[in-house]
Amino acid sequence: MQKLIKTLLLAGALIVISGCVYKRDLPQGNYLTADMVGQLQPGMSRSQVINVMGRPLLEAPFDASQWDYVFRLDEAYGDVQQRRVTLTFAGDQLVDIQHQGDLSQDIPLRAQD
Repeated sequence: MQKLIKTLLLAGALIVISGCVYKRDLPQGNYLTADMVGQLQPGMSRSQVINVMGRPLLEAPFDASQWDYVFRLDEAYGDVQQRRVTLTFAGDQLVDIQHQGDLSQDIPLRAQD
């Protein structure tokens, strides 16, 4: 009888533990901060923009004058945060900067263990 009780308790514990799923934050795209966007100035060349922002995540295939930087963070047990910066060039010169999402606070990314 004791062996049966121990077996049932062990089986029950295994079932309960298997239901505990680990989830992690999932960052995707170009990490964007207010400092990075603040360094952008109209008249900068494409290479200067790359030095500040990195390579764009999206380059429009039919319109080489527009670069899109997109960042999305799916928090494990929370919200989805998304930011987007669209840069428009005339030739090699930056002429327009548009952004969507809240850039006022940096999104903390957890360090890898």
